[in-house]
Amino acid sequence: MGPMYNCLGCDGSILLDDTSSFTGEKTAIPNRNSARGFEVIDNIKSAVEKACPGVVSCADVLAVAARDSTVILGGPNWNVKLGRRDARTASRSAANNGIPPPTSNLNQLISRFNALGLSTRDLVALSGAHTIGLARCTSFRTRIYNETNIDRSFAQTRRSNCPSTNGTGDNNLAPLDLQTPTTFDNNYFKNLLTRKGLLHSDQQLFNGGSTDSTVRTYSNGQSTFFSDFVTGMIKMGDISPLTGSKGEIRKNCRRVN
Repeated sequence: MGPMYNCLGCDGSILLDDTSSFTGEKTAIPNRNSARGFEVIDNIKSAVEKACPGVVSCADVLAVAARDSTVILGGPNWNVKLGRRDARTASRSAANNGIPPPTSNLNQLISRFNALGLSTRDLVALSGAHTIGLARCTSFRTRIYNETNIDRSFAQTRRSNCPSTNGTGDNNLAPLDLQTPTTFDNNYFKNLLTRKGLLHSDQQLFNGGSTDSTVRTYSNGQSTFFSDFVTGMIKMGDISPLTGSKGEIRKNCRRVN
């Protein structure tokens, strides 16, 4: 779900590789050594191109893959709106500035999502994507060594694979949901109740603020979380996609035609 905050799959810009004359989004700070699985998209795209060349965009492939991977891991299903076209360019600065860093506090998260037309409830529901996936040591080092709103034994466990010194073990990985890291469920929210959110930005959702009640709701009711997650994903997929004659349908997701 790496590119999730980057308006998942809206124009496929994150898929473009850097070239000598172009710097894409893969090397932006939130994506570098983090967003991965691009070869999976390549394989899907080449199979789709064989079946019906020049019809299905990389952006649509990405959106459908996000839905299908959610379903395969036990999460909800939804109808993905199709017809997006691919961007001919990408913005490294937009990726750097648009994706909330793991150091974000609650107000910063809320305003970043609101600016995209996403509600505070959408923020909490979409953050539930952190029920799967891994984070790099650099993303949670400060939290496990310096913060107090964290379960002590949980912090101790995470420290074993993430040394306190910057530059040491920076790319070591830990699951965002320590209970069921490969199952799409509501354990992410249960973890927040016991102060076991891995990222600072995760625990901000349950830290005496306005989103506490929503986290409680999702921790008690997985079906409510699932339906709100679907609502959020559909809203996010509607954020300024390229349609009609804008953009193109790339033959290779890594480069423009």
